[in-house]
Amino acid sequence: MLFLLAVAAFLLGSIPVAYLIARWTRGIDLRKYGSGNVGSSNVMQATSKRWTIPVAAYDLGKGILAVWLARWAGLDIGPQFIVGLAAVAGHNWPVFLGFRGGRGILTSLGVILAFSPLLGLTVLVMSFSLAPFKNLSLGVFIALLSLPALSYFLAEFFSIAEPVAVSVGFSVLTILALGRRLIGRRSEIASGLPVGSLLLNRLLFDRDIRDRNTWISRSKENGNKSLS
Repeated sequence: MLFLLAVAAFLLGSIPVAYLIARWTRGIDLRKYGSGNVGSSNVMQATSKRWTIPVAAYDLGKGILAVWLARWAGLDIGPQFIVGLAAVAGHNWPVFLGFRGGRGILTSLGVILAFSPLLGLTVLVMSFSLAPFKNLSLGVFIALLSLPALSYFLAEFFSIAEPVAVSVGFSVLTILALGRRLIGRRSEIASGLPVGSLLLNRLLFDRDIRDRNTWISRSKENGNKSLS
């Protein structure tokens, strides 16, 4: 049962709704536009804000649904996390797009919400705390890094029944989500950057260079090329 649910969750996560919407509405390959990520943020840049809503809802919902299905099947906390993580992995490495997907942040949030709605909302608030300073990616990094500790030390507050198991599961989720940032080809704009600086920028800011404006300009140039 666990194996079947994990495979089903991976395939569910692999359905590239962001890619399909960008293809249907603008006729573009989202992997060749802007940041190249197959996710809601790149859809907003490639199409419009209104198309971001269904993409975000699906990406969030498949994380919640994967855990709920495992719970409905009577699986324990550990197997529930395995199924939830399979959905995140499917989003990050979708089989239908040659294993090149998005960051899996919204799907990860869906998994968190499935285990503790209050903790999920807390993580969401922490993530957006730096958004006014144009550092949403750094806020996400801080929130994810805090997730295992919050789930363990404040388990009663967040209504978590098995804090050890949940904390371990969230630790794996954090590694999966942040590790995804580190993987990818080096962009031309960062060709002369030392490997250590490159990885640090990706980990903290989810981009190859620290300068946000230069990175956005580079993303727009990529988008224009893909449309030409």
